[in-house]
Amino acid sequence: MKVISRKAEQKNMRLPDLIGLLFPRRCPVCQEVVEDRGERVCSICRTRLPYIRGPVCLKCGKPLLLEEQEYCQDCVRKRRWTDRGRAPFLYDKVMRKSIAGYKYGGRREYAAFYAEEILRRCAGEMKGWKGEVFIPIPLHPSRRRKRGFNQAELLAKELSKRSGIPTDARLLSRIKKTHVQKELNDQERLTNLKNAFSVRKGKVPYKNIILVDDIYTTGSTMDTAAKVLKEHGAQKVYFVCICVGNGN
Repeated sequence: MKVISRKAEQKNMRLPDLIGLLFPRRCPVCQEVVEDRGERVCSICRTRLPYIRGPVCLKCGKPLLLEEQEYCQDCVRKRRWTDRGRAPFLYDKVMRKSIAGYKYGGRREYAAFYAEEILRRCAGEMKGWKGEVFIPIPLHPSRRRKRGFNQAELLAKELSKRSGIPTDARLLSRIKKTHVQKELNDQERLTNLKNAFSVRKGKVPYKNIILVDDIYTTGSTMDTAAKVLKEHGAQKVYFVCICVGNGN
């Protein structure tokens, strides 16, 4: 066993304080330096977070208006390849600004906060899924080069650190450069994503998979990825993300 001297121990204890001074945490809501030392979000900003409460769709986790509803309108009218999914937040203007800062503003440290909130709010149900691996939704290589990182992969790695479930970021690849989904209607989204994903190893070595992405709206991306995984050997494909759109 390695013995650490008292002097070295004191030095290590001061290191986080020094890092905090040089690189202070930014709040994922207001995007200013976090007011409360040691926290990932300002206490007042936490009250602005749009946590999902009340009844949710049994398939995708979108909030529902009525307690007696089981599924949202999208999940009623569409065939789903994902078995179930959850997110802690509703995709509103607060989270739209937060995720924009994460993806395009260089605030990669937000991934740790998002991962903690996903597990804090969704871990109970995730345990029942018995997921063997987190697989992030991949970016096309050209888009990854432009952005500098894959936000879903970074989130998956933060989830792995906290849950012990490994991440496999190489199994699924994006072989087609697609258009931005939010600009398309339902049919255009399906056409856009056709043949977009490929399984690199030819066969999926996992039975229960948890896909990871930042935002879930219509579910087209998750379903397309889940379909490919199931066609290559996966039995159950679940998903987690930071936000979902409104279900109603």
